[in-house]
Amino acid sequence: MRKFFLPFLLVSTLQFSGNAFGAHAFSMYDTPKYPANFTHFDYVNPDAPRGGELYLANPGRATSFDKFNPFSLKGVSAAGISDLMFETLATGSADEIATMYGLLADDMELAPDRMSIVFRLNPKARFNNGDPVTANDVKYSYDTVLAKGAPQFKSIFADVKQCVVVDKRTVRFDFKALNRELPLIVGTSVPVFSRKWGAGTSFDNIQLEAPIATGPYLIERYDLGRSISYTRNPNYWGDAVPSRRGMYNFGRIVYRFYKDDVARLEAFKAGEFDVNVEYTAKNWARNYIGPKFKSGDIIKRELPHHNGAGMQGFVMNLRRPQFQDVRVRKALGLALDFEWMNRQLFYNQYKRIDSYFTNTELAATGMPSADELKLLEPLRDKLDPAVFGPAPIPPSTNPPGSLRTNLLQARDLLKQAGWEYRDGALRNSKNEPFTFEVIDNQPAMSRIITVYLRNLQKLGVQVNQRVADFALVEKRMEQFDFDMTVERFPDTNSPGNELFDRFSSAAADEIGSSNYWGLKDPAVDRLIGILVKAETRKELIAASRALDRVLLHKYLVVPNWYSSTHRVAYRNRLGMPAALPLYYAAEPYVISTWWQVKAR
Repeated sequence: MRKFFLPFLLVSTLQFSGNAFGAHAFSMYDTPKYPANFTHFDYVNPDAPRGGELYLANPGRATSFDKFNPFSLKGVSAAGISDLMFETLATGSADEIATMYGLLADDMELAPDRMSIVFRLNPKARFNNGDPVTANDVKYSYDTVLAKGAPQFKSIFADVKQCVVVDKRTVRFDFKALNRELPLIVGTSVPVFSRKWGAGTSFDNIQLEAPIATGPYLIERYDLGRSISYTRNPNYWGDAVPSRRGMYNFGRIVYRFYKDDVARLEAFKAGEFDVNVEYTAKNWARNYIGPKFKSGDIIKRELPHHNGAGMQGFVMNLRRPQFQDVRVRKALGLALDFEWMNRQLFYNQYKRIDSYFTNTELAATGMPSADELKLLEPLRDKLDPAVFGPAPIPPSTNPPGSLRTNLLQARDLLKQAGWEYRDGALRNSKNEPFTFEVIDNQPAMSRIITVYLRNLQKLGVQVNQRVADFALVEKRMEQFDFDMTVERFPDTNSPGNELFDRFSSAAADEIGSSNYWGLKDPAVDRLIGILVKAETRKELIAASRALDRVLLHKYLVVPNWYSSTHRVAYRNRLGMPAALPLYYAAEPYVISTWWQVKAR
């Protein structure tokens, strides 16, 4: 996935609170949970002790970094730098859908026609060099990421007309179209930084110059390819802000980098870092054992969450000719035997992903509802007739089904698409073999990919499996230079403008976008436009389900699996709040709300 800063886009949406348009909070469809006089979020400990240290491993796939600018396209930004050093005008809460509360801004005013929103800056807001945050800084930040940042910013802010400085402490965003999500997009997705950062250097060329920003941490030291440490800013301006109280408690946060998951896990058990979030079922079941677990020195917990599971799977690049026929894509999906994998590889810890909005009320199921049909009928001439039938469900090998039955169906679909087995391979009318490459940078996925490829080979499909380093895979994904890969798209309970970047026709040709599949479909474009303009939660649900139904019938991806818990192991020296949030990612939750109980 692209590594740019959209911190609370997944929990954004809009309706003003209070009797005036000026407000401390906005929720797109509901009344904000926390009133104007709230002091802290319920899922934090407002009296958490400050200080101590937190040691972490490199998150995700990046095994190194080469820049401190998380908003430019080229390079790999340092772990933690977005969350620890940059802030936005407002921030979401982790126990609500579609709500934002003031952060750098202490007041927000939505225009009666909803075509603009004004933010008034908190007079106490300061950059880490001591300078006050002004409206000019906000405008500079917005204009800069739009002109010189990663291409995704153009998609995210496509309906923003301009950012206007009203006075020293007041900034206004004007919109091109009536889009209810836009106030929250600008409120929670414009990173604010000083124009002094990288002065004299083009923004997209800022590499290892420490950011001048407003977040609670400063870069203490770094060693490229090995580690980076942050120290809490003793002059951090936001400790008394309600949306920051009880948060970011560690005095020092250190990331150490490991080349692979095996090395990372062994280092964790040896005590080199404090928290490990495990994404591999086999590791969780078999490798989190030993004397330190028995003694309680290391605690192993599954933390429940209510996140939408989103979509993860084997993504096919429709820019490649072999994937352009939907019958071929459907056939490739029939070759994945999830039930066998879940028993033999995953210790029955997973459920199958069956939607682009899995585990939410936004997922399409069964026949289209009346509300969905109102959206789909005007597009009937652009849609596969199957869209008006039941929503597809992933194939199963549970009795009375079987892998053999699924492969026979796949063989028939491939034959209909012009591919038949002869001379030792699946071939088309030109006698060209059906072959493609699966590229990924996660060694832990190799055994899973191998099982899937074994079934494809039974159909005569020739597949090359390639495990490459993070930087190479990232570069190839940015350029859409791949056949098939494993990709995970962010969870959301309130989808919006990010769907343009993921599915729109315009994004398919935009280098660096998340439209990896190369989808260009006017019906999809239309449904996304309807979705982002939804005025009620009911309308959003109908539009999401209609879009989901259309996408599922395109068979763009072979869906993987999901879990409704975070698997977290941590050293028994850390404290955590009594109440869990509802919608959260594990590592950001640890960083932002936990604290040190005992020294290392």
